[in-house]
Amino acid sequence: MASSRVRPIVLAANMPDTFYRGAGRIGAFRSVPLPDRPEDWVASSTPRFGGGTSGMTRLADGVLLADVIAADPVAWLGAEHVARFGPDPALLVKLLDAGQRLPLHVHPDRGFAAKHLASPYGKTEAWIVLAAVPGAVVHLGFSRDVPVAELAGWVDRQDVSAMLAAVNQVPVAAGDTVLCPAGTPHSIGDGILVVELQEPSDWSVLLEYRDFALGPDEAFLGLPADEALACVSRSACPPALVESLRGRSLNRTFGSLLPDAADPFFVAERVGSGTVLGAGYSVLIVTAGEGALRADPGPDIPLQRGSTLVIPHAAGECTLTGDLTAIRCRPAA
Repeated sequence: MASSRVRPIVLAANMPDTFYRGAGRIGAFRSVPLPDRPEDWVASSTPRFGGGTSGMTRLADGVLLADVIAADPVAWLGAEHVARFGPDPALLVKLLDAGQRLPLHVHPDRGFAAKHLASPYGKTEAWIVLAAVPGAVVHLGFSRDVPVAELAGWVDRQDVSAMLAAVNQVPVAAGDTVLCPAGTPHSIGDGILVVELQEPSDWSVLLEYRDFALGPDEAFLGLPADEALACVSRSACPPALVESLRGRSLNRTFGSLLPDAADPFFVAERVGSGTVLGAGYSVLIVTAGEGALRADPGPDIPLQRGSTLVIPHAAGECTLTGDLTAIRCRPAA
């Protein structure tokens, strides 16, 4: 039987400072007053790059969630997960509110991270769009092959117009889901609120940085520019490939939301009232309605739109009740 200390935990917002603007959508989504920052790191055991414990979730008593998990990893993550990943959830979930277009950037893949950053994780990510202004777009992948020298020239000159002209613009609306493989140049456009699933790292190589008051050291992870830019996929991402990166609509689908190519990294499922959540570590974000999570023993946990929870493996089966829908985020199976 699960103990009280491994019951699901409702989380407060965790909003580290960052270099771009939000627009208040996270506070509106959560229905609570919050700083006008663009990111909420949900159930995060991942620190910001160079930021100490910044970005890591602290529970109500001030203890880091990562430390609580490390103290009893099998209860939190399950024996099979611990055997594969150690005491690491192997997942980072965020709410991201783009109050301006994000800079064009790239996340390294696992091979690059292992060789250059001493990390087993790259940063493949996926976006589940909760809200988007009319005409909203994301930028995803080069529309043509880009030679090494051309990319290096753009970045050195900070020729943003040339870079953006070479990247696919992908229209998005509320309910859309998109997978962004590591290595893919990308940018989330102004006016979009997403749930973002990621590998648990904060590795970003910024192709565009001067307009965000950043310098090369911050842009290139402390690596030489040519070494950092080697993580960029310069091959064309044609329309058929872009389309294959789209997942299933949050508005129409219960169950798995992301393309199969996401499976080695993370899983996102739309769940709702009456859904029985099988035992396993997960992060739950309620996207609409209100109700409760039944997690025996103990009282039901009230939920409403904007609630975020972390659910330990030892909580066992939990059931959603009431009239709500939610996104359940899990590590790779």
